[in-house]
Amino acid sequence: MKVTETEFPIQAVREQFPALKRTYHGKSVAYFDGPGGSQVVKSAIDAIAGYMERGGANLHGSFPSSWETEETIAGSKDAVADFLNVQPNEVAFGANMTTLTIAIANALGKQFEAGDEIVVTEMDHRANVDPWLMMAQDRGLNVRWIPVDTDALTLDLNDLDQLINEKTKVVAVGLASNAVGTIVDIEPIVRRANEVGALVAADAVHAAPHMALDREQQGIDILLCSAYKFFGPHIGIAAIRENIFKELKPYKLVPSPDYYPDNLETGTQNHEGIAGIRPAIEFFASFGEGKTRRSRILNGMEHLEAYENSLAKRLRDGLRKMDKVTPRSYPLRGVFLLCINPATGFRLGPLGRKCRRFSLA
Repeated sequence: MKVTETEFPIQAVREQFPALKRTYHGKSVAYFDGPGGSQVVKSAIDAIAGYMERGGANLHGSFPSSWETEETIAGSKDAVADFLNVQPNEVAFGANMTTLTIAIANALGKQFEAGDEIVVTEMDHRANVDPWLMMAQDRGLNVRWIPVDTDALTLDLNDLDQLINEKTKVVAVGLASNAVGTIVDIEPIVRRANEVGALVAADAVHAAPHMALDREQQGIDILLCSAYKFFGPHIGIAAIRENIFKELKPYKLVPSPDYYPDNLETGTQNHEGIAGIRPAIEFFASFGEGKTRRSRILNGMEHLEAYENSLAKRLRDGLRKMDKVTPRSYPLRGVFLLCINPATGFRLGPLGRKCRRFSLA
């Protein structure tokens, strides 16, 4: 799609999302549940349906539908590799990010001893907290928490050197909060983790559609996201550094592969859903220019972010004019998220009913 300095092809974009054709009470629907996921782009829907219409099969068969399934998975892993700046053999798919994190935490836990430590944060989604807490409880590990600065709505890193120490094995941190929208400054966290030899496991689910991800540049060891947040189906994605993946021994069935990344992909995967990942990623690339898909993705996301920021500014400016709405200033850029403080007198029930009248889904 052609993007210029003065024009963003918003109508052409809207036409690629069938869910936007829906009406409710005679009005076009607007979807406001950002943390609940994005709508799915038509090219991804077509890929999902196309896989099912052609006839699917499981892997490692000596017949066309099995070969095609393997090609579909490989194509989606190539696209994820470009999306996250990783290698395709470092990518594993799963039911969702939560399921993958539980499996990874349990597998890593086999390498730790009682008295070792992990670090989680008070701002993370529970999917990047509870799997680590459960593993720590099972293995006798100690848990330290990076607290939230409730005034700035970001992490308080003042005691980072004490929280992340020589006993630390894993630091689990989110790149963007789906509760308050803050984009976390992970650079000092990664730097400190590297100093003590700890792994960094980053939840990028809420960040993936809003900012370019680069596992290598960001210094992340285990990067997790999910395609349902970036215009694709509900498939979890893990990108794990090869040297870590080689040593990972996930719980699995006896006949299933014992080599990575397949050993993390338990059971028969959602092949039709995986077919929709590549088109979702190529949707980002369609806005950009460049000789490689990675360069087109990065350029496309720059255009999307600029347009998204212009919309967020309009919304913030409008909210500032409303009674009982207090705008907050963030020290870092943030993914836009509208939060309601019940102390102001707003009530979610009446607000939800009013939203339904205006076709906000």
